[in-house]
Amino acid sequence: MTKALLAGAAITFALAAPAFAETLKIGFLTTLSGPMAPIGQHARDGFLLAVEQRGGKLGGLETEVVVQDDSLKPELAVGHAQKFIEGDQVHFVVGMIASNILQAVFQPIAESETFMIGVNAGTSIYAGAKCNPFFFSTSSENNQVPETMGKHAQDAGYRRVVMMVPNYQGGRDAAEGFRRHYRGEVLEEIYVPLGQLDFAAELSQIRALDPDALLVFMPGGMGITLVRQFSQSGMAESLPFLSVWTVDETTLPATQEAAAGLYSASQWAPDLNVETNRQFVRSFEAEYGYAPSAFASQAYDAALLIDSAVTAAEHNLADKDALRQALRAADFSSTRGSFRYNTNHFPIQDFYLVQAEQRSDGTYATAIRNKIFDDHADQKAAECPMATE
Repeated sequence: MTKALLAGAAITFALAAPAFAETLKIGFLTTLSGPMAPIGQHARDGFLLAVEQRGGKLGGLETEVVVQDDSLKPELAVGHAQKFIEGDQVHFVVGMIASNILQAVFQPIAESETFMIGVNAGTSIYAGAKCNPFFFSTSSENNQVPETMGKHAQDAGYRRVVMMVPNYQGGRDAAEGFRRHYRGEVLEEIYVPLGQLDFAAELSQIRALDPDALLVFMPGGMGITLVRQFSQSGMAESLPFLSVWTVDETTLPATQEAAAGLYSASQWAPDLNVETNRQFVRSFEAEYGYAPSAFASQAYDAALLIDSAVTAAEHNLADKDALRQALRAADFSSTRGSFRYNTNHFPIQDFYLVQAEQRSDGTYATAIRNKIFDDHADQKAAECPMATE
């Protein structure tokens, strides 16, 4: 398999398919440029690994995957989505790393009645009032992972905290999630521009506020810079750094020792004791030479979900009702073990407190320390009209 895909490349996994078989076409929209590129790379690699492992087929059909880089630019993402639908005539659009990208492409894809599988962005409104029968997520609603860390902060007895997040929908959702189970005092909510790569001023502000803990969401390259500067500031010795989507396998190769010991929240970790996950981690590291992240696992699960649905629909890609019912059933073995859909097409799943550590081979990864939630459903589902169907 080609490990380094160029954006826009159509990868066809063809293995002597019968002449009459229809080709399953998938548009994979991801972020491969800019500060969030590591997340997009993990997602792409996880998805393509699952396709390769199934002999280049999902649901028994020869599968063509067209990968496009949205460069974290909504207008570019809309153009790619239109080409997927009108030019490539894909059956599924998969990906959408950032919430601003999902917001840009959601309506045109949904209106075309093309199935979307979101592998990361879990924009709250699409779990609630604007849920859609053509959208499924294999990640989580944006509030849920921050809810997990907020619950940990509450249980740990931190009475005064500062929150710091990017100023876009994903960041605002994270701040809302942090607050849901946290009952202490929020001294300040600091919002920074998406893509900011210098946090010296914010760290000085945090030091002056003297909180008991810092709750953080800074994805990709933003998180790398923040963790390094946090370590250099000396604050790591006395201020608990509680993060979501910041300290993980996409950033640890760059932060390494600076991140060791820092906590995060997640629905997945490489050491999650599930057979499918053990096989996934081994195969991913053997194929790509680096440790997978939750973003890779979510995309891997997306491919397994499509595989199960196309099989259950008896390969009939035109029968969208049958495909939808099969997607809702989620009849596959997830890297997370427990995985089932709520009425809004977002997973009901477990969430954990994880910690960055150095492994025996010298590399860094996260490891589970405690389960915070069992079978946790997002609260936005109650606002979803599909809940009454």
